[in-house]
Amino acid sequence: MNSVQKLRWGILGSASIAVESVIPGLQQSELNEVTAIASRDEDKAKQTAEQLGIDKAYGSYEALLADDSIDAVYIPLPNHLHREWTIRAAEAGKHILCEKPLALTEQEAQEMVQACADAGVHLAEAFMYRHHPRYEQIRDIIASGEIGEIRGMHSTFSFNNSNASGNVRFRRDWGGGALYDIGCYSISVARLLLGQEPSAATVIGMFSPQHDQVDMMASGLLEFDNHVGVTFDSSMWAAFRNTLEVLGSDGIIEVPSAFISGQDRSSNFYVTAGGERREIEVPQVNHYSLQGDDMARAVLQGKDLRFAPSDAVANMKVLEACLRSAEQRTRITL
Repeated sequence: MNSVQKLRWGILGSASIAVESVIPGLQQSELNEVTAIASRDEDKAKQTAEQLGIDKAYGSYEALLADDSIDAVYIPLPNHLHREWTIRAAEAGKHILCEKPLALTEQEAQEMVQACADAGVHLAEAFMYRHHPRYEQIRDIIASGEIGEIRGMHSTFSFNNSNASGNVRFRRDWGGGALYDIGCYSISVARLLLGQEPSAATVIGMFSPQHDQVDMMASGLLEFDNHVGVTFDSSMWAAFRNTLEVLGSDGIIEVPSAFISGQDRSSNFYVTAGGERREIEVPQVNHYSLQGDDMARAVLQGKDLRFAPSDAVANMKVLEACLRSAEQRTRITL
């Protein structure tokens, strides 16, 4: 009986997103296995490897990249390190799944994409939510015309970790702040569902002296074609929310848990049209597993990634404009 070929992963760092979500997702997937993890603290790497059943632990990122048995790496490092370690991983011949946002600027993102193209490796940005099958369902409903023409969209993503000392999200020079951490989801989902790029961004931000002047709250407006305005708010200093509403001329799509969706949480959404509101049931799947399998199929089977790396560059362009708008208190044309 032939065993299924699997993509062999190394993890650069032991961030909570890796330990709690991405690594378990890869381990539960069809086509992936996690074979190594690295940390600049070797003891931490060994402890995490033992905790998660990973065979190899390295005390440096360089050592992991030198391991020829590793096919792909996942990079959950602080935002300011994404460019450096993506390029170094590409030069080592590894395929790369990099945490969002891909970079700190559009220019950095372009350099990363080019480095991966030059090295002949795949690069994907880790927006796990869009691999969930419900987003195909939402796109199909929009395309069917059931809710009419899109008139607007609103999304939220907020939580309160303002008392967390030493959090990397509170380092301005490390690419901290709510826009980079979670506002990027609202930008991504708007572009995904509308299938186009915004023409302008206007954002107001709350920059906190207690948190190295990063934006702890940001509320924005993105302008799209056909007079469609997409509004959003993202915060690391507000009550938890995680929602999406798509407003049509004839109906509404409501997603109560828009970006965080797991096997222990309902992923269902609601459509109001024709005078009735109905619940759309969707499969309870692990979108981190699906994200990993998408990379595995690209590497092992030669299939295209569902989302090309150029999409990450485009998202970074809008994200950078949003931060600039918040800092300058002005509308930025894209």
